[in-house]
Amino acid sequence: MQRFILAAATVAGLATALPAAAQFQKPEDAVKYRQSAMFVIGQHFSRVGAMVQGKAPYDAAAAAANIEVVASLAKLPFAGFVEGTSSTEKGKAKAAIWSDRAKFDSGAKAMQDAMVKLVAATKSNSLDTLKPAFGEVGKTCKGCHDDFRNQ
Repeated sequence: MQRFILAAATVAGLATALPAAAQFQKPEDAVKYRQSAMFVIGQHFSRVGAMVQGKAPYDAAAAAANIEVVASLAKLPFAGFVEGTSSTEKGKAKAAIWSDRAKFDSGAKAMQDAMVKLVAATKSNSLDTLKPAFGEVGKTCKGCHDDFRNQ
């Protein structure tokens, strides 16, 4: 029995140690994955953005539902940023992601931390509470896009 447990632990350890690139058969798959996740995040985030900017009527339930989707997806895109997937095309990932990975990862964490506060703000059902938390998430997104996305 102990040998089985040791073997299972070894397999589990090896599986978690595999590089992120192993999740994708081709670099294009990683790019498509991260872009798809970012697209869905952007769609839901912009719905709330329209409310925050006064372009759409404020609906607390809709805002909370959209932010929950964004919060659920906030960690997904980063698995798709694997070596060999940078580009020089507008809107695509810069090579700086891999040469300054610590800064990139710090930006991802800042966005995820701000997202937790935004989820909490939606629970107030107040647009005045939502606006600053929404702005903080937006700042983290913009900061990363400015540094790591071809403009």
